Amino acid sequence: MKFSGKNVLITGASRGIGAQIARTLADCGLKVWINYRSSAAQADELLKEIELNGKQGAVIKFDASDEKEFIEAISTIVEADGELSYLVNNAGITNDKLAIRMKTEEFMSVISANLTSSFIGSREALKTMSKKRFGSVVNIASIVGETGNAGQVNYSASKGGMIAMTKSFALEGAPRNVRFNTITPGFIETDMTNELKDEIKELYINKIPLKRFANPKEVASVVAFLLSDSASYITGETIKVNGGLYM
Repeated sequence: MKFSGKNVLITGASRGIGAQIARTLADCGLKVWINYRSSAAQADELLKEIELNGKQGAVIKFDASDEKEFIEAISTIVEADGELSYLVNNAGITNDKLAIRMKTEEFMSVISANLTSSFIGSREALKTMSKKRFGSVVNIASIVGETGNAGQVNYSASKGGMIAMTKSFALEGAPRNVRFNTITPGFIETDMTNELKDEIKELYINKIPLKRFANPKEVASVVAFLLSDSASYITGETIKVNGGLYM
């Protein structure tokens, strides 16, 4: 895939899907900025891996839900590289609980970490990318943002909001040649799903038409495509990466 830009910021990139996105985009020739909030050792290890493979990267610490920190981080990247070409809003948390037991602060904490952080990043990216009339943003949402899920009112709301928000950003970014798209992953092989009991895994897998969880590389490759020049006429779209679980 061809990329006209030269660098990318991935939030929440020290582990899981974010780390694989960083590896994949580094392999595509981009300088990857690996964001972390608390997992310094994992971020440094990922950077070491990327550099040992002859690729470019850098580690940048900030809380994606903190407006001041996010703005300062983008300024740091632009000062270092002269631009921010691509952004992947991947950072997020869960705080699962049935709605009737969920406190407002528990709801808002997930909205802030997932949706508000993506808003801040998308807004600041649009400001920066508009100056060069070029850029692309991919927001990592979730299948539950489309389907809902019991015990995840806060998470579902944050991811559903991200889908709608991305379309609005796409409309505002189009005249400036800045694209915005969303990916909604289903069940992915990560540390979280690996901890599930076998009977629970089997229950979920039986509901998936492709009868398996996705490898993180299968999500990362879609991210790379949407950022690349190959997707230059795609904006405002939501791409499902869920093995057919939600059609």
